[in-house]
Amino acid sequence: MGPLSHLRVLDLSRILAGPWAGQIFADMGADVIKVERPGSGDDTRGWGPPYLQDEHGEDTSESAYYLCANRGKRSIELDITTAHGQVVIRRLVEKTDILLENYKLDGLKKYGLDYASLKAVNPGLIYCSITGFGQDGPYAKRAGYDFLIQGMSGLMSVTGEPDGVPGGVPGGVPGGGPVKVGVALTDILTGLYGVIGVMGALEHRNRTGQGQHIDLALLDVQVAAMANQASNYLTSGKAPGRLGNAHPNIVPYQAFKTADGYMILAVGNDGQFRKFCAVAECPELADDERFVTNKARVLNRDVLAPLLEGIMIKRNSADWLASLEAVAVPCGPINTLDQVFDDAQVKARGLKVDLDHPTGGRVPLVANPIKYSETPIEYKMPPPTLGQHTHEVLQEVLGMSAQDLNELMAAPKPAES
Repeated sequence: MGPLSHLRVLDLSRILAGPWAGQIFADMGADVIKVERPGSGDDTRGWGPPYLQDEHGEDTSESAYYLCANRGKRSIELDITTAHGQVVIRRLVEKTDILLENYKLDGLKKYGLDYASLKAVNPGLIYCSITGFGQDGPYAKRAGYDFLIQGMSGLMSVTGEPDGVPGGVPGGVPGGGPVKVGVALTDILTGLYGVIGVMGALEHRNRTGQGQHIDLALLDVQVAAMANQASNYLTSGKAPGRLGNAHPNIVPYQAFKTADGYMILAVGNDGQFRKFCAVAECPELADDERFVTNKARVLNRDVLAPLLEGIMIKRNSADWLASLEAVAVPCGPINTLDQVFDDAQVKARGLKVDLDHPTGGRVPLVANPIKYSETPIEYKMPPPTLGQHTHEVLQEVLGMSAQDLNELMAAPKPAES
């Protein structure tokens, strides 16, 4: 029994931010009911290839993208644009603790499924709305996507090689210009903040019996997650720029080319720098007034970095890693994902799990990183197929009869206005 096994979550979200939050709740034991459009379901079901393959090596309808964020949920097909569908949602809300949705501003209001309407049904409901820009402000009605938010939040302004370095793209600026993070980081962070926000609201409800609305915006999340970079600007008044793999506040803390590839050197203090210099057979650098402290190294990074580049390239990565690890200087390889899942530490931590799947045999997934001592995460259900649990959920939760279900499925969809 997970720590949240007493809770029910109604997940009306699609794509990644909302489903990511829903999957975390499912991993913690909550009964997460994923409400999907009949016939098509969550948009990400079609975001492939790659797709999960069956025992014959043929693609199923389950994209790898969809699989990453929907483990442990029960899927029901329900048309919320119909009166029947809206009645079912309201009945489910009566028996629900948390509702997740990521429709556009007021997108559910026309169906009577906004917070104000559902609060009347269940005053203790915690209703988490995820939008691009929030419930107010001049951009509130705009659609928000991870890539756009990475640009608007400043994240891309500090990601990528600095101007003036070799390389770049055709027609681009030297250095390649601003670059997005290689995963939809803003969506993932928003999902995490969603869970945190809901947990706070649950604690408030435990004390008062009162639910509440959570207004969560992708832009707000990513601006908040600019962390030290935002603080650097607010403190200095100077907007930071792109430093490639270098760190704005610590030197040397970046990737270096070696004789056979690349590796990361992450010197965090002056003592570590002195030990690095001993291993690298350049003790004079540790005594150089330009480099003796981190403050000095940051101010003189343009002098120090080329010196270190000339040193690091003389030995291969394995040699550097072994020598530096032996004296506790932080360093590491730059792994591809095949190397990640073959890594001894990753295997020891059980970060890959395989679950039985109704159409794909076994589905490989990335484990939840939370390690509880008393209520360990259990992986009981794979990401569901579209509508896999419609009858099960509506019969179990709402006590609907077979006739009720047939009438619901046969209800005509209203004409588009």
